[in-house]
Amino acid sequence: MVSECIFCKIARGEILSSKIYENDNFFSIPDAHPIIEGHSLIISKKHFETALDMPSSLGTELLDCIKNTAIVLMKKHKSEGFNVINNNFESAGQSVKHVHFHIIPRKKGEKVALDRFVSA
Repeated sequence: MVSECIFCKIARGEILSSKIYENDNFFSIPDAHPIIEGHSLIISKKHFETALDMPSSLGTELLDCIKNTAIVLMKKHKSEGFNVINNNFESAGQSVKHVHFHIIPRKKGEKVALDRFVSA
């Protein structure tokens, strides 16, 4: 149910969050349970369950949010790169049924356990 979706509640301002970046259709916030310092989420303001449900016309704004969030995170955490991870459907590890993308800042030689994002 959309009214009970945690990401919809954040988008509507019912749950306070510290936004990193925002445009008309997406926003980014720090992950509540980060796997590494700076781990953040890109979330659509409208409820789409998976990336397949999201209109292709939102691609430019999605990329804008990813790029601007990554720039902020790389600068703040002095990282040299980043991962973008998107899980779709439970079998692929999607735990919140609202499309979102993980941005994970990376430093050379740093080991990060990404198994949380890979379904067994």
